[in-house]
Amino acid sequence: MIKNIDKKAKIEFGDFQTPIELAEKVCQQLIQLNVSPDVIVEPTCGVGSFIDAASLRFPLANKIIGIEINAQYLQEVRNKNQYSQDQRIELIHKDFFEVDWRSYIKQLSGEILVLGNFPWVTNAQQGIISSDNLPQKNNFQKHNGLDAITGKSNFDVSEWMLIQIVQCLQGHNACLAMLCKTSVSRKILNYIYSQNLNLTYCASYKIDAQKYFGATVDACLLFCQFDQSSKNYFCDVFNDLDQSEYKRIEYRNNILIRDVISFEKFSSLYDKNPKNKWRSGIKHDCSKIMEFRKIDGAFVNGLGESIDIEEIYLFPLIKGSDIAQNRVETTDRYVLVTQKFVGESTEYIKLAAPKTWGYLESHSMYLSNRKSKIYQKNPKFSIFGVGKYTFASWKIAICGLYKKLEFRLISNLDNKPTVFDDTVYFLSFSEEKVAIATFKLLTSDQVISFYSSQIFWDEKRPIKSSILNSLNLSALLEANK
Repeated sequence: MIKNIDKKAKIEFGDFQTPIELAEKVCQQLIQLNVSPDVIVEPTCGVGSFIDAASLRFPLANKIIGIEINAQYLQEVRNKNQYSQDQRIELIHKDFFEVDWRSYIKQLSGEILVLGNFPWVTNAQQGIISSDNLPQKNNFQKHNGLDAITGKSNFDVSEWMLIQIVQCLQGHNACLAMLCKTSVSRKILNYIYSQNLNLTYCASYKIDAQKYFGATVDACLLFCQFDQSSKNYFCDVFNDLDQSEYKRIEYRNNILIRDVISFEKFSSLYDKNPKNKWRSGIKHDCSKIMEFRKIDGAFVNGLGESIDIEEIYLFPLIKGSDIAQNRVETTDRYVLVTQKFVGESTEYIKLAAPKTWGYLESHSMYLSNRKSKIYQKNPKFSIFGVGKYTFASWKIAICGLYKKLEFRLISNLDNKPTVFDDTVYFLSFSEEKVAIATFKLLTSDQVISFYSSQIFWDEKRPIKSSILNSLNLSALLEANK
């Protein structure tokens, strides 16, 4: 079902052509929603499946506009019989990123429907292949500090494109109907909410991406209806285009809630300003040099080298997969922790552990080539996600990548504090008694239900620190004394 084109081009343009069967089902659903547009715009029309379906399903539309960067695709559309017979269809050879969408939408009259399927690709994937098919770089998600220059600044290109269209449809009587990743649909709702934009109604309909696109991803049809003044910040979530039953997700306390009933049941547990803070594990971006396996009493790095260094800066390491699989009572993994807090000078290692310093110096090329900007203007051999909490004797940890809420209680290993990789979130404790009491509360049914109400399990990292931090743990501990 996927168009057979050059692999690099497919990645660059996120080229998943929509089958006509799905395009027709989408248009039929829009009719069920009483959508009756005067003008239909498909901003990346490809081989024209939505153009074909819209021309048949919306006979009263005055104009159907298809815009596409690929001239070959436009020619395929022109070669079809319906194009020559339907004078309403207008095809434009243009790059989405070069269109002044605000001006373009403004000159359209009547009810507007923006319809289609934007590229399913991230800016990080584009960077890997050195693609120019990207919007001008800016921190449009408004992340602060470290988030703006690490993983959180990665985004789906379709997210950026959808935001441009949503902005341009403000002030118009218009509808948006786009196929996208389910996670992107929620990001769009979040953007509309955060910017206090107009929204009359929002719904998402799950689609079988494997069936239609051969893609293993959670995807949906995102439908948004806009008018001049409504601000209805919720989304009705349907499991299929043909189903009438839905679950509503909506905002409570400025966060999007997956299960409103459960959240309201345990709303007393919510804390806007939590005193307890979940931390993420150590970030070093150089596992071949910074991580080791202990094999027959020797430390072996990721290059397969047996290393002779002091153990003073080596700490037992448990990774996210170990947390998820409950492999927490022993480990043969170790990580080199070069700082006690972020920004600390590493020069002291030279005197305290000369072999370790020599090892770092001899492998400095690997560490200097770390791509993240967070290492720039910081002491050489720097790491992140380190502080006093790193060296506590007791910790409660959970992996953010796995689709289950399973906390682990972890103590020292080999008479040293256990540390984690950056897929793990944890709380730290100096007292065993407090750690055990907290663990008991975190694994209680009420806390699991409270957390679960906020988690969207289809996301790449479903368990987030913002969700974990939303629990009023201090009040809960006090109440259970």
